[in-house]
Amino acid sequence: MVADNKFQVLENMGKSPNVVREKAAVTRPRRETLNGHRSVNLWFTGLSGSGKSTLAHAVEERLHLMGCRTYVFDGDNVRHGLCSDLGFSLEDRSENMRRVAEMIGLFIDAGVISLTAFISPLEADRRRVKELIGAENILEIYCNCSLEICESRDVKGLYKKAREGKIKNYTGISSPYEPPKQPDLDLNTGEQSLNECVKIIVAELKDRGVIL
Repeated sequence: MVADNKFQVLENMGKSPNVVREKAAVTRPRRETLNGHRSVNLWFTGLSGSGKSTLAHAVEERLHLMGCRTYVFDGDNVRHGLCSDLGFSLEDRSENMRRVAEMIGLFIDAGVISLTAFISPLEADRRRVKELIGAENILEIYCNCSLEICESRDVKGLYKKAREGKIKNYTGISSPYEPPKQPDLDLNTGEQSLNECVKIIVAELKDRGVIL
């Protein structure tokens, strides 16, 4: 409910007067034809340590070698610039997702396959992302990994700090994570190999006609 209310406030504040959306002569279908593939967003969600960024970059590498135009948006990298003014409260996380969704929409229009690796812990935020960019333009990929395994991969020691109370609002410890109810792909990243997960995603893109 907090996330939904936050989005409503942001939507009301974000209405710019006297602004008209321009129509480009070069359209998304023309860009997709030039690129040789459709544009789509692969949204990786899961706990910290579940393998989101590793998998996103591995999939991008595979697609790049296949001649696809791609770009990875990593949660940490986005917070260095576009969202550097945001913290990790549920409200700030919601605004973070809204900004990312708007950015993804531009990449979809550009005919690019974008890959986003964000914890995105709340179902309401992920639902709003789909509403903003169109559910038909996104594949939700759940990196399904147990908290125990995620903690064992914690090379930065962030989970340990969170359990000691040194980090607030840490997902899985002091802040909630709501698993996707019906993700497009549910990958057991705690047991399946990286290569196996990449193959599953690439196969899904082929089945959907995104790539040849």
